[in-house]
Amino acid sequence: MILRESEPGNIIIQKHKTYMLRPLTMANYWLAKQEPNGPRGYNFEHLKEEKKTVWDGVHNNLALKYMKEMKPSDLVLFYHTGNERQAVGIMEITSKPYPNPDEDNERFIVVDVKYKKPLKRPVTLDEMKKQKSFKDWELLRISRLSVMPVPKAIWDTIIKLSQT
Repeated sequence: MILRESEPGNIIIQKHKTYMLRPLTMANYWLAKQEPNGPRGYNFEHLKEEKKTVWDGVHNNLALKYMKEMKPSDLVLFYHTGNERQAVGIMEITSKPYPNPDEDNERFIVVDVKYKKPLKRPVTLDEMKKQKSFKDWELLRISRLSVMPVPKAIWDTIIKLSQT
């Protein structure tokens, strides 16, 4: 039973005469890959310059399923593919998913993102592979997947690695 909103973003729930504080919404964490170079390349520096962009070009069914779960205020690791293979920065989702206006098929969706900040230093795929707790994560299991969730513990570890 919801008693009342205690402060913006939190509610108080009564359960067996015990009061618990629960967030109304929680941000999710994601990783999105992009080839930084070449004719269709787009890198984190481009996003920094533009401040915002439409994240498009995703056609894989599993990646599209994940994109449908994205919501405004979710955070995303920007991951450079190709020769770099490293997480380089953080962006924020600013829209709900919507059909890609440049595609004829409505199942292809996009989200709007904005530049948040660079990682203190990039975290390479090789560094991530050394983390035993990452072994079941999609980045290591499904190497071609372009969008995937990042469990909070893995997100925190990547942020910590970037600070060393």
